[in-house]
Amino acid sequence: MRVYRGHLIHIGGAPRLAEAHHHLVSVPDGALAVDENGTIAFSGRHDQLPATLAGADVVDCRPGFLLPGFIDTHLHFPQTHCVDSYGGGQLLDWLQRCIFPAEARLADTDYARTVARDFCRRRIAVGTTTALVFGSAFPDAQDALFEEACRTGLRTISGRGIQTVGPAAAMPLLTDDATAIELTDNEIRRWHGAADGLVAVAVVPRFALSVTAATLHALGELYDAVRGSGVYFHTHLCENIGEIEAVRSDFGVQHYLDTYDGRLTGGGRSLLGRRSVFAHAVHCSDHELGRLAETGSSVAHCPTSQLFLGSGTMPWRRTTAAGVNVALGTDVAAGDEWSIPRVLNDCFKVHISEPVGQDLSIPPAELLFTATVAGARALDMEERVGNLDVGKEADFVVIDPRRQPMLPAVLAPIDPDDSHRLLFTLLLSMREEAVDQVFVRGHRLTTAPG
Repeated sequence: MRVYRGHLIHIGGAPRLAEAHHHLVSVPDGALAVDENGTIAFSGRHDQLPATLAGADVVDCRPGFLLPGFIDTHLHFPQTHCVDSYGGGQLLDWLQRCIFPAEARLADTDYARTVARDFCRRRIAVGTTTALVFGSAFPDAQDALFEEACRTGLRTISGRGIQTVGPAAAMPLLTDDATAIELTDNEIRRWHGAADGLVAVAVVPRFALSVTAATLHALGELYDAVRGSGVYFHTHLCENIGEIEAVRSDFGVQHYLDTYDGRLTGGGRSLLGRRSVFAHAVHCSDHELGRLAETGSSVAHCPTSQLFLGSGTMPWRRTTAAGVNVALGTDVAAGDEWSIPRVLNDCFKVHISEPVGQDLSIPPAELLFTATVAGARALDMEERVGNLDVGKEADFVVIDPRRQPMLPAVLAPIDPDDSHRLLFTLLLSMREEAVDQVFVRGHRLTTAPG
């Protein structure tokens, strides 16, 4: 048993977004006890530690903060080295000029291993303990990612990026339908549930324009056969106006979401559900939001990348009012921030700047909720991670303000008991260097080479 002492902050219980304010737990002199199985055995005031823990090892993290590990529900492994790539235009231009050629480089297995190491090191450095990851088209590159995730101990859900059609720049990434299904099925059989459940697999078509109706029909059949074993579905939705118009034209659908919902000509299986996560959802119709909520699907909100590509702003009020669970995604590399708190910073700014009537100042508890509990809910992991409640697996980060210039001075005037103001300033001010220690299941992760 080991006890970590510091300022404990998390969203306790299992509230809805609107209830997060009332579930904010802030304990200035807190303690987090982790047992030998990596489970939280005590979470609360240090002076209320039970007598049974009197002999436990104590790690004094003061004046640091103990927060849940951050959960990133959308980022791209093969784009690790592509941050701030200049494509000269919005989404479709950027993909063709920058991203497809860069992703094709992962056909080189040695290079893919380097990218996998860099990818996992960056996640640890910023305190992202759990991530839903868009994978590479190449099986050897995916093996490199999963192997590195197992070695480092990071929770990682990923699936090979499926493309069966595309422009000339995407040709190295394409397969035919039969190969796409075979490779995806093999990946599920080999990797789903690896590392004692820390690794899981998702079915990941890049987006509707990267596949055909026949591909989506076949993926629906495959996913229907494996979703009961906890396999995920992940893709993009309604990110860019030009993309939406192209999807409607190519597939003859009224709504973009119809392509994933078994509503193409000839029908098919719906890919929506409680482990289905759709990135962006910037321009969804009321029908699409209703279907996402009805099926328990989630949105990975990526405000930083939406700014970078000029895609617009996901309407926070309308999306959440529809009952959709909204989690957070960095969307590296269209997102140029690896740090979830930095993306929260953008999240706050873009929504306070929405048009009059839709604008809002997102409360700090709701920001933290989006980066932790909502992510766990989107990934169907809420019983295991997402906060620091007793019985959860001990995924947490230690934030030490002294590691970041001026951060102690910024926090010093705030009364430690003014929990909402303190949390807001901490989340919006902290940078990567403030992340001191990162734990998954009570095991401290390291960026050192294996």
